[in-house]
Amino acid sequence: MRASVLRDGRMVYRDDVPDPVPGPGQVLVAVRACGICGSDLHFAAHGADVVSMSNELARGAGGLDLDFNRDVFMGHEFSAEVLEAGPDTETHPPGTPVTSIPVLLSGKGVEPIVFSNSTIGAYAERMLLSAPLLLPIPNGLDLKHAALAEPMAVGLHAVNKSKIEPAEAALVIGCGPIGIAIIAALRMRGVETIVASDFSPTRRELAATMGAHRTVDPAQDPPFDTVKAAVVFEAVGVPGIIGDIMRRARKGTRVVVAGVCMVPDTVIPFFGIAKEISLQFCNAYDPNEFAASLRALAEGDIDVAPLITGEVGLDGVGAAFDDLADPERHCKILVTP
Repeated sequence: MRASVLRDGRMVYRDDVPDPVPGPGQVLVAVRACGICGSDLHFAAHGADVVSMSNELARGAGGLDLDFNRDVFMGHEFSAEVLEAGPDTETHPPGTPVTSIPVLLSGKGVEPIVFSNSTIGAYAERMLLSAPLLLPIPNGLDLKHAALAEPMAVGLHAVNKSKIEPAEAALVIGCGPIGIAIIAALRMRGVETIVASDFSPTRRELAATMGAHRTVDPAQDPPFDTVKAAVVFEAVGVPGIIGDIMRRARKGTRVVVAGVCMVPDTVIPFFGIAKEISLQFCNAYDPNEFAASLRALAEGDIDVAPLITGEVGLDGVGAAFDDLADPERHCKILVTP
């Protein structure tokens, strides 16, 4: 079958990948859409660092076992249709549109569908999913939109971690896909003051479309002069941002860090201590948040159509990775096998 794989830091098209065969408890599905995630772009550029840090964190238990001399399968923001079930497996009938948290249950245990030499992700025609984890896509939701339940769940998780109340003001720094997902979740929660900050005029416009009440160009207007935020969401992931927030935020601010920074950073604890700032780091989501995001898309509480700025086939994934480096051109590119 056809797939796009990571090889020597570049996405490469293949048409000779063996079809996956479902085992007990597994389902073979046809991929209908897969979003290109910022974490995929980062892994393509800094995969060895990601593996090293993940294995250091795991301390030998559940780390990433990857061989960069072999092709790496990726793709974890997806929608699909059921093709067939594995032996002794009851599941939805063939043709059912589904999605799932990106995890495959097997005899080896829990295999994340993120970066793997063996577990095929959604940058492919077909993949395996776990029958107990399948979520039927409801209400005739467009399968291209359903693929974005995963990044929307990341934003929802960050907002849930913040414990923000509707009357509290929120400042979102960085309006890439995760910042936008945070804005959408804040709007869904009924937060009355949402301010978004980004250097890109295109992304500021998108932030307003998705629910920000005000947008700020930090090159022109310091965002902390614009709003007295109770909660600040950091969705940039570059060194210096957290330290700058701690310098500028007001007393008692809750800072939620959703941007992934992979290099050493520096903060001055004095600012956090003097102002009693709370730092909350967050990662991914839980199954209930994933299901809630899918439901929000299906019921029209969140419209992700404005996020989708491009679409490519499996042979165009490499070029799409390059194109996503320009925030003025793209927010989210979908791969449609």
